[in-house]
Amino acid sequence: MGREAFANTGGHSRHVPVMLQRCLDLLAPALEQPGAVVVDCTLGLGGHSEALLTRFPEARLVALDRDKEALRLSGERLAPFGERATLVHAVYDELPDVLDRLGIARVRGVLFDLGVSSMQLDEADRGFAYAQDAPLDMRMDQTAGVSAADVLNTYPPGELVRILRAYGEEKQAKRIVAAVVREREKQPFTTSARLVELIRDALPQAAKRTGGNPAKRTFQALRIEVNGELSVLERAVPAAVKALDVGGRIAVLSYHSLEDRLVKQVFAAGAAITAPAGLPVVPERYQPRLKLLTRGAELPTEEEIAENRRAAPARLRGAQRIREHLG
Repeated sequence: MGREAFANTGGHSRHVPVMLQRCLDLLAPALEQPGAVVVDCTLGLGGHSEALLTRFPEARLVALDRDKEALRLSGERLAPFGERATLVHAVYDELPDVLDRLGIARVRGVLFDLGVSSMQLDEADRGFAYAQDAPLDMRMDQTAGVSAADVLNTYPPGELVRILRAYGEEKQAKRIVAAVVREREKQPFTTSARLVELIRDALPQAAKRTGGNPAKRTFQALRIEVNGELSVLERAVPAAVKALDVGGRIAVLSYHSLEDRLVKQVFAAGAAITAPAGLPVVPERYQPRLKLLTRGAELPTEEEIAENRRAAPARLRGAQRIREHLG
């Protein structure tokens, strides 16, 4: 996935991966040795991967994406690196299986750039963007799973309310779902414009005046549900930490508080002493396995946000594996 945006520089469009320099700097100490393996769990258009291969000429890249079109496009972009880049059609919680198939026991670096890729947002027919009318699809892998239209048309009202509240942090979830249920009985939902219009009509005036497009939170919630993003992430981050060699580093870019909270919890657990209280000496197996590399979550600079508006909500956390887990 990965949120690269298109920025115009002197008439040429180029990809602008979010917080690129900071991600490279965070991972650098682990990737400068020959033969280091780095995993880009969210390949997208390949901007972060291209930068990793360029900056660390001795490194080998394994890159995952569930979107076949993204793999095709980034494959063209990374072709000059030849066998140094291995691209795999997989969801990032499948990382242990992917490494196993490739015969890789441990890696030196892992990068996650979560959320929707620019390609997915910019291709109207994918249905991710609320600013243009499109089929309500939202699947990152268009070969599998239920679409956003399926969710809207078939989920029980209580389940829809839960999704909008939990994944979209939408305070008006009940009001929106009541309108959805009423309308879907007349005619099933198929396009994004009808849903946007319904949300605008359902919300009280005060709710429309804050926080940008009033459909934003509902679209986020549907996307997370359709792609199982949080449950996938819940499995993927611990698996990535486990795959790190001692001295290896992980960097995670997230774009909303739910993702960031999950990453924070995994890192905090790894960086904690787990010994029972009162032990005079803490045995090795209770010592922290991770060292935090960022103080809280780091934010993009104002300059970066000006260049790439999709960077605005980004939160970056990094950690280093400092010992084996013996427990």
